[in-house]
Amino acid sequence: MKKRSVAIASGAVAAAGAGAVAVGVGTIGVGLLRDAFRADRAVDDGPDELLSVPSMTPDRMTVDTVDGARLNVASYGPDDGDSDIVVLAHGWTCNIAYWYPQINHLAKTHRVVAYDQRGHGASTLGRTRPTVAMLGQDLDAVLSAVVPEGRRVVLAGHSMGGMTILSWAAQHHDRIDGLVSSVVLTSTAAKAVLQNHLLIPVDLPRYAKPFESTVSRLVLSSPVPLPHTNNGSWLSHYIALGPNARKAHVDFVDEMILACPPRSRAGLGAAMGKLDVTAGLEALSVPTTVVVGTADRLTPQVHAEQMADVLRRNGVLRDLVVYEGVGHMSSIEAAVRYDELLDEVLAEAARAPHPELAEDRG
Repeated sequence: MKKRSVAIASGAVAAAGAGAVAVGVGTIGVGLLRDAFRADRAVDDGPDELLSVPSMTPDRMTVDTVDGARLNVASYGPDDGDSDIVVLAHGWTCNIAYWYPQINHLAKTHRVVAYDQRGHGASTLGRTRPTVAMLGQDLDAVLSAVVPEGRRVVLAGHSMGGMTILSWAAQHHDRIDGLVSSVVLTSTAAKAVLQNHLLIPVDLPRYAKPFESTVSRLVLSSPVPLPHTNNGSWLSHYIALGPNARKAHVDFVDEMILACPPRSRAGLGAAMGKLDVTAGLEALSVPTTVVVGTADRLTPQVHAEQMADVLRRNGVLRDLVVYEGVGHMSSIEAAVRYDELLDEVLAEAARAPHPELAEDRG
């Protein structure tokens, strides 16, 4: 009887604990939905032509990775055989289309390469559980496939794409100077993503506080399919874009997020929950620009400032660019300014001597 009593008591405690977790998590979830529903709606001022599917037909190729993932790579624009190639790495739950504003602008004069990260767009997820280290290895495979000997690239990454660049830099620091002329880290972080996001409402009951990390992990790593409703884009707006975002931008982003397979979203979200690519940040030895919006809830400004401090200390910070009122999807929301920034980066890279040529002259 005593054993049975202990078992019953243990079951009751476990049930009570599970109930407490459910209440805490539910309270935070309801609070998040409440804040999202109360937030200002997107501004409907018509379509954004920069988001149009590029009129030029890209050169497409598939790049195989060591674990069996197959990456869809698209190259746009002319190749003069001499100038820097722009290589773009998109973020979590996005795909090549994220970069349409940049492709439509830059590919008139430059070779622009964009690829679907593993498990996104037309790329497969691979056979093994994804890690941030794998993302860096994927980028290396893409660079090896698309960059001819002696050419250099401007690397730009958004969110998980910025983490991908830092992962690559940590693993291939010996290749940076010879291959990369400049880096643009956009709305991203080098560590502690779960600890610094701004999704959790600030006015919740005290009992909900211990469950904030649980909710953060669920947001990143839950494989649950996302519902597609006529009014569902308001949640994407609240989480991923600034308060005064255009409806065209919100709808575009919402469609991308919904298109991401739940398994890929969960697997890579879980990988980012353990993010620490500070070694890659320290390894960067070329001019690096950090970009962030003041209304970014996913990788808020504190991340950009921390990265900029490291780059400044190492003498490679080109600029810290802050877009007022812009959310996480900064290169869409502030596309014209971001495109102008890339124009400046490319112009500076064109004026800078290739390190190997400078060495030969010396």
